[in-house]
Amino acid sequence: MKTTIALLRGINVGGRRVLPMKELVAILESLSCHSVRTYIQSGNAVFESEEDAPWLEKAIGAAIRERHGFEPHVLVLKLEDIEGAIAENPFSDAEADPRSLHIGFLATVPEAPDLATMDSLKKESERYRLIGKRFYLHAPEGVGRSALAANAEKLLGVPMTDRNWRTVCEIRAMATELGRQRLQDLDL
Repeated sequence: MKTTIALLRGINVGGRRVLPMKELVAILESLSCHSVRTYIQSGNAVFESEEDAPWLEKAIGAAIRERHGFEPHVLVLKLEDIEGAIAENPFSDAEADPRSLHIGFLATVPEAPDLATMDSLKKESERYRLIGKRFYLHAPEGVGRSALAANAEKLLGVPMTDRNWRTVCEIRAMATELGRQRLQDLDL
């Protein structure tokens, strides 16, 4: 078993694509995931699984489609992916305002991101950085008011799911704790 993180994009937003977290837990358990925990209603789950990321991404999406009639983009990560995202944060000075700092987790490394258009959409107060499969955005005026945030996925050219700094740190804490518990259980 390994500690695994699933990030679902676009659920429970504005009363659309509703997926209660209890139902997400049931779906994950039906896919042989164990010790499932969720964080807030926006589709963040931490669990133990023996399955690989591509299989889980497809299976989770298909199970949600079968039970709820829509298929969200699902991105499955390892704890190391979250830890790497935190360690590589180029805007550490923005961590004090965790709602203004976001990480977009990308399905793949963008082959031809439109950085020129991104630069033209960026407000003077905003900063962004693309590092591998992560898009960091510091938007002090809020992502809801950011043309860059609204267009980033299209301009990057790959599926992305975004989380604010507070959520990323909470997911890491949950995953770390789950991994510790697994190790303690193995020592018993």
